[in-house]
Amino acid sequence: MKKIMALFLAFSMLLCFAVPAMAESETVYASDFTKGADGWYGRGAMVQAKNGVLHTQGRSSDWNSPGRDFALIENGEYHLSVQVFQDTVESAAFMVSVAHSKDGAETYENLAHGTARKGEWVTLEGDYKAGSFDRFVLYVETASGAGTLEYDIKDFVLTAPNGLPEAKATEPPMVVEAVDALPSLKEIYADRFDFGLAMPAFAVYNAKAVSLICQQFSILTPENELKPDSVLDVTASKRLAKEDETAAAVHFDAVKPLLEFARKNGIKVHGHVLVWHSQTPEAFFHEGYEVSKPFVTREVMLARLENYIKGVMAYMDENYPGLVVSWDVVNEAIDDGTNALRHSNWYNVVGEDFVARAFELARKYAPEGTLLYYNDYNTAIPGKLAGIMKLLNSLIEEGNIDGYGFQMHHSVGYPGMELILGCVSKIADLGLRLRVSELDIGVDNNSESSFTKQADKYARIMKLLIKYADQVEAVQVWGLTDAMSWRAANYPLLFDAAMNPKPAFFAVADPSSVQ
Repeated sequence: MKKIMALFLAFSMLLCFAVPAMAESETVYASDFTKGADGWYGRGAMVQAKNGVLHTQGRSSDWNSPGRDFALIENGEYHLSVQVFQDTVESAAFMVSVAHSKDGAETYENLAHGTARKGEWVTLEGDYKAGSFDRFVLYVETASGAGTLEYDIKDFVLTAPNGLPEAKATEPPMVVEAVDALPSLKEIYADRFDFGLAMPAFAVYNAKAVSLICQQFSILTPENELKPDSVLDVTASKRLAKEDETAAAVHFDAVKPLLEFARKNGIKVHGHVLVWHSQTPEAFFHEGYEVSKPFVTREVMLARLENYIKGVMAYMDENYPGLVVSWDVVNEAIDDGTNALRHSNWYNVVGEDFVARAFELARKYAPEGTLLYYNDYNTAIPGKLAGIMKLLNSLIEEGNIDGYGFQMHHSVGYPGMELILGCVSKIADLGLRLRVSELDIGVDNNSESSFTKQADKYARIMKLLIKYADQVEAVQVWGLTDAMSWRAANYPLLFDAAMNPKPAFFAVADPSSVQ
């Protein structure tokens, strides 16, 4: 008996010593959405909390999702779970993912997977060890092919099963306060150029967003709804191709809410985009609109392009005359690596002159007075600029181009103002109209010092554009709020997720206030 008791005591002592090494699970975050969205926002979508669930709608891509910033600790080990529900399709695959950013660069990881069957809740669970990043956004997205699906989430729980290491000291986030009466950017710049934004269709259903847009902006660009994958009706085109291989059917269901909103509120529209290597259905380039079949000939593709552009222009002129004042005819045709024409389907099927032919057809069918632009990014990079200049000079010779669109997706540290000034001045010297088509400036975090640097960069760019006001047609930020931005992890826009103005807004309103 004594021997058994001794063994028991020894075993008990081992347990006692083992317990301190096993920290209790720590709940980092839990929400049942009974008190609102609790910091969740729509990443390219619209979210609303009601009756204990967070509903997501207005999506156009799989990544469009409900997301939330989390202050995760480097090397912290986390367990996450969430319930997901959809009642539209028989089944849909979902993921919990993290967007993490470091020094302005955003990367992604998928943390949990699950399939939600129609009308049934499914629990997604996974683990994550936080790396060395400046920002973490957890979000619930569809895995693939369900980019327009509406769905609900509830009971999102984040725990640290083994406790958390000590957090590093970081600069606290800046609290952006609401302002009752804001100056109007469209009024401030009315005598110089239009000031606008890129706008997703779902924003027209958000009363606060609508009010802010009408107050601040004189022109809008549909963010995705006029891209070829939204406009080309592949099913109808495939049917027509049985009789006429050159047919190209179009439809405008996705963009109608934006066009109606713009017409009702006296806001101009810039069309984006007619010809692009991305977000263009692969079937467009194949015989019978069947991706399994060979590419069509150059002649057939040019005829399809003509029918496509003719259909787009005719619909706009008949249904919304005068509303669409300009178009990006071709987008991003110059390759970053070679600084020559990108070897896209357009290049491979039509040939090196596909850009010129697109402008020729756009000029042929666009209503009189419509401005036609070539649009591209990384214009400030010297090699890319050289390729763009070569293309622009060739288009100017044919006489069908009106202007150039600068995609200024910049960060506070790069490119520098000397590079930006150089590219603007060189393209301005060509005599083209200018527009900043896609302006945003990313930062590493949402601290006061980062937002101050961001405001300074915005102010410097606006001062430069004011000098060229005689040639600048419009300046458009690419999105309304940080939460709606494709670069949400970098807080790049003028308004925060709650639609409050950031220091960048006031810097744009009065660039001279920033020294």
